[in-house]
Amino acid sequence: MKLSAEDIRRTCGDLPDWKLNEIQASGADLDDLKQALAWCAGDDETTPMRHIPPGSAAARVYDVLMAGEEDDERDGGRM
Repeated sequence: MKLSAEDIRRTCGDLPDWKLNEIQASGADLDDLKQALAWCAGDDETTPMRHIPPGSAAARVYDVLMAGEEDDERDGGRM
């Protein structure tokens, strides 16, 4: 089932609209989203085979969630 913006916010917290749109466009389901979020948190014990297969929906979501994180940290979290 396709993720709604509400599903994504309930799982990930507040995200910029562009990230919500990219996650929705990824074709990911709730399991993919939770897997990507666990990987972002460094909790790889909860991810199957301890990695996200390249090209999978979970990998695409992971890339979206991590996009811009380095810039945010360098700027002290300011957008």
